Amino acid sequence: MFLFSPSVTPAVRSHLNAQAAFLNDMNKSLSRAYQELCQLNIQLGQTLLEESTIAGHQLLATDRPNEAFSIAASRAQPASEKLRAYGQHLARMAADAQVDISRVAEQHIQETAKTARTLADEVARVAAEETDRSLRHQEETLKNFRDPFQQGAWRGEMAAHGTMQHAGNGSGGADAASFQGNVQSAGQQAGVKAAKAG
Repeated sequence: MFLFSPSVTPAVRSHLNAQAAFLNDMNKSLSRAYQELCQLNIQLGQTLLEESTIAGHQLLATDRPNEAFSIAASRAQPASEKLRAYGQHLARMAADAQVDISRVAEQHIQETAKTARTLADEVARVAAEETDRSLRHQEETLKNFRDPFQQGAWRGEMAAHGTMQHAGNGSGGADAASFQGNVQSAGQQAGVKAAKAG
């Protein structure tokens, strides 16, 4: 019925279309009732104008005051009959308009309620997905979060460990060799002392 942007979900689109169809039909019913009321008012105005014009011509044509009163009295009854008929037409039009509006509401209320339920379910589903996504994002943020003091200590441990490895891989090998030589010479010296003592 209407053009929507691609970001509008089908549930929103169907609900808006149902609302627009309901308002469109309701507007047609109200416009039709208003048009009938205007036509009835125009018809009443024309009839009363014709009656008053005829009565005015007759009053201007008469010479005697007795006839003027009788002419005015004779024209009063048809005018009151016309006003009574206008009231009846008005009541019938109001009843017809009410029936028409009730029919339109009955036609559209089920579809509108159905699309409203679908839209509410869609909104609830999207809200639940957004909540889950937000919770997952917060959990990931908490997992990746480190205390700045712990990060500094961790970096210091890593630097010390790297220095020890570097020392073990570089000049630390020579130190280990000299230590091993010292242990061997100390062992030999102890063996020589034991031989002399024996």
